[in-house]
Amino acid sequence: MTSLIHARLQLNYPGFSLDLDLQLPGRGVTALYGHSGSGKTTCLRCIAGLEKAEQGFIQINDEVWQDSRKKLFVAPHKRALGYVFQEASLFPHLSVLANLEFGLRRIARQQRRVDMAHATELLGIGHLLDRHPLNLSGGERQRVGIARALLTSPRLLLMDEPLAALDTQRKNEILPYLERLHDELDIPVLYVSHSQDEVARLADHIVLLSEGKALASGPIGETLARLDLPMALGDDAGVVIEGKVSAYDAPYQLLTLQLPESLLSVRVAHSPLANGKTLRFKVQARDVSLSLQDTEHSSILNRLPVTVISEVPADNAAHVLIRLDAAGTALLARITRYSRDQLNLHPGQQLWAQIKAVAVLA
Repeated sequence: MTSLIHARLQLNYPGFSLDLDLQLPGRGVTALYGHSGSGKTTCLRCIAGLEKAEQGFIQINDEVWQDSRKKLFVAPHKRALGYVFQEASLFPHLSVLANLEFGLRRIARQQRRVDMAHATELLGIGHLLDRHPLNLSGGERQRVGIARALLTSPRLLLMDEPLAALDTQRKNEILPYLERLHDELDIPVLYVSHSQDEVARLADHIVLLSEGKALASGPIGETLARLDLPMALGDDAGVVIEGKVSAYDAPYQLLTLQLPESLLSVRVAHSPLANGKTLRFKVQARDVSLSLQDTEHSSILNRLPVTVISEVPADNAAHVLIRLDAAGTALLARITRYSRDQLNLHPGQQLWAQIKAVAVLA
């Protein structure tokens, strides 16, 4: 049976309404993305049972947690979920180990799918077990909070902007651990964020929310490349691509990443990795320029043959966004209207994309 999360939610507050009907993959990380006030946290709280949707249906794989038509509502403490907030909310009078044991005791021994050793190793907190929360950094407290949520062996892990309260250094400290959870645990995650960089690095699927409604929902690579969505129009617009390592140039320390289901590839400065390993990277639209010919004598390392698909105005009058197809992989280019006219760009036109930077996300 295909794993699936179904959340149909209607909830009304003065000045705000939530109206969603989401069918999400029951594996991997789904990001709920949008500006403050878009409904991300309200959606998460409804799924957790902390808010009760007036009209609601919530099903996690084969478990129904709410069905308002049948007057079914499973209490929050009976839902097999873990919840990670912006603040770790650890018990300050207990040691790290005692905080973790509190999470472990919430689940019967025969139902445990994550044990203490696995959780502490995944989050890199084995050396912190004797400490108290006041003696931990913000990043360490959050890692303990995530481990405590995992020790409840949840069917679903909810994460409400878990990095929002951390500075850049602490965020960079914790992101690799979140990636390990994605790679090593078969627990679906709903991840709330308003940071496109976090979403690009962690998410497989994205839901774009605005004013309590879903503007779009789909795989992250496809959704970020859509020109009909507001996130494509800003200066940080770009696409996320998963490439496979196909070669390494040791003298120049350049890794070759093959585009999905394609013979095309890009090269990026990186340490060596085994052939066949999948690596996620982002290409910003502002880092893509266009040329009618392949210019061999150039400092730009990556030049790909592409076809023009469509165009929309950018968020200022001087620029346009061009959607391109590179042998099945979508790219975006942010260029001036002047350059568009000089190149006489039009749908179906074949030309070259010159990629000035490729940002590896892991």
